[in-house]
Amino acid sequence: MAAGLLLTGGSSRRMGRDKAELVIAGERLADRTARALAAVCDPVLEVGPGRTGLDAIDDAPAAGVARSGPLAALVVGAASLRAREYRGAVVLLGVDLPFVSEPLLRLVADHPAADTVVPVAGGRRQSCCARYSPGALGTAAELVEGGERALHALLAAVPVVEIREDEWRAVAPPDALVDLDTPEDLARYGVDGAQ
Repeated sequence: MAAGLLLTGGSSRRMGRDKAELVIAGERLADRTARALAAVCDPVLEVGPGRTGLDAIDDAPAAGVARSGPLAALVVGAASLRAREYRGAVVLLGVDLPFVSEPLLRLVADHPAADTVVPVAGGRRQSCCARYSPGALGTAAELVEGGERALHALLAAVPVVEIREDEWRAVAPPDALVDLDTPEDLARYGVDGAQ
């Protein structure tokens, strides 16, 4: 079984508020995404400030220092998993993906390929809902050491198996990989912005 890392440490600049605290169908995004990830992965850690009941690993290198983005968070989370004697693949999930469900995560987590596995939606690789191979995690650490911050740089540097949209839509609705970045997104998808 793959381990899981839930990213909750984003700055939410465009949203203007903490995305983890947004509510959909009466449930905070932090709780909703943690529940879905924990249903298919073990162990599961939160990489961020501790918005869930999961064990949380803060990805800020020191107090008062800005977070370095999802690639660095993946590296920090993978290092924490290694410290817990876990050396396998890791499913990464961003807290701002409210419609990702257990069946979609299971498709990603249990994919038979040994390489990194990424669903594609709207022609784009969904790097914050992907399973990263052990080899990719090593490459991620090297990229971060070299100053890289983008997950897409990692996907360009390692072997990747894509899950086509028609494949993942067999188990999930069309909006399953929609991410919430702005207040307009909240209105578009009927999410309660109350905190």
